[in-house]
Amino acid sequence: MSEADYDELLEFEKSGRFTDRQKAALAYTSMLVWNPEGVDDALWERLREHFSEDEIVELGSFVCVTFGQQRVIKTWSVGHGEYV
Repeated sequence: MSEADYDELLEFEKSGRFTDRQKAALAYTSMLVWNPEGVDDALWERLREHFSEDEIVELGSFVCVTFGQQRVIKTWSVGHGEYV
């Protein structure tokens, strides 16, 4: 990914690259990782416009597991591909 791609990902709400569904998922992901208390009624409503309850749970579970794995990898100072 180029720096421009990363910038666009960080500014996903302003980007024309993502659908409304993708933007809702990215907003939820961002809140789960950086500001769990920020998941408000407006975001729940937005998520429910695009996802079923089961899909919201699955997305949240995936984000949490993946984020947790990344935290452990950072804590252990494991490099990419070191433990295969």
